[in-house]
Amino acid sequence: MPSAPHAAGPPVTVLGIGNVLLGDEGVGVHVIRYLRDWPQPSANLAIVDGGTLSFNLLPIIETAGRLIVIDAAMIGDEAGAVRCLVGDELDAFLGTSKHTAHEIGLKELFDMARMEDLLPRRRALIGIHPQCIDWGEGLSDRVATAVPLAAGLVLRLARKWICADQVSVPG
Repeated sequence: MPSAPHAAGPPVTVLGIGNVLLGDEGVGVHVIRYLRDWPQPSANLAIVDGGTLSFNLLPIIETAGRLIVIDAAMIGDEAGAVRCLVGDELDAFLGTSKHTAHEIGLKELFDMARMEDLLPRRRALIGIHPQCIDWGEGLSDRVATAVPLAAGLVLRLARKWICADQVSVPG
């Protein structure tokens, strides 16, 4: 797995969401736990367990200049597939229909942040296609295998954003 990003400036907020009591639906939280156990922590990642996604997360979204959300998502692939959607591609994906199992969706939270002109400038969703969303703890084998891959995508994207922001800021 790539090393954790290290740089000055505001952190990249990494928000894992999901209900760990509903099998693969909790994959975002499992990725967060994996990142927290990563042996090379980074001061430039603010790692947040968002649980089942509620209005309480709005302040986190509104104050994040750079936000990576990790969640189970119906990305149209087979179980365990991982897809990274960034910026406008993410917005278009959220606008097509409800792709997650949460009562309040990421789209609604993004819409509220957008109304206040506080939508993160850099935003992404790392979606992992679930195999089974039903009562039960733990992930299916295919989705569990995707956890390190998703964590690696988080670290690579965070590093890319941090480097791009350092280059674009006059020094």
